[in-house]
Amino acid sequence: MRVLVADDEAIFRRMVQSVLVRAGHDVVEAADGHQALRCLEVDDAPPIAILDWMMPGADGVDLCRTLRARERQAPLYLILLTSKGSHEDVVSGLDAGADDYLTKPFDPSELRARVQVGERILGLQQALADRVLALEQALVLVKQLHGLLPICAWCHKIRDDGNYWQSVERYVSEHSDARFSHTICPECRLTVIPVSARSAG
Repeated sequence: MRVLVADDEAIFRRMVQSVLVRAGHDVVEAADGHQALRCLEVDDAPPIAILDWMMPGADGVDLCRTLRARERQAPLYLILLTSKGSHEDVVSGLDAGADDYLTKPFDPSELRARVQVGERILGLQQALADRVLALEQALVLVKQLHGLLPICAWCHKIRDDGNYWQSVERYVSEHSDARFSHTICPECRLTVIPVSARSAG
């Protein structure tokens, strides 16, 4: 998992980086708020960001508000890591859009655990997004069967989008999960099947 660490203190960035690298993460560093925002606006931005509250350019709370106000395709998990640890500060940070809040000095094992929580939540969000996409695709297929279908009045074949004629069974099977089992309705049994065959049955 790629993680952005944004803090104006180089020593502190190295401390966080050391903990995360040992946990198997790939760390990207930013020295101020503007640099952090640029890192998080690219297509392959790190999905987890650890932000200091007080930074030049834009502080961590401003970054949270800015990022939450923008539409993003990929989910983003934001952790504020700061020396501001009062109850009011925690509430303000979470209200601004942070997903989690840690205070300095931090405990390395707690930082690793909080990042792991972020990984699990991002995984659940991605799984949910994949499920929604699959449902949307299924709905598109279903809607294709609700339109006006050109059907031959004689042989009852359907013309598809490629101007090919095919049986109703094949068309429906290709555009949905429906499957067919063949039998004989009572009317056809009386009008199509010879009397001798019906008697024998």
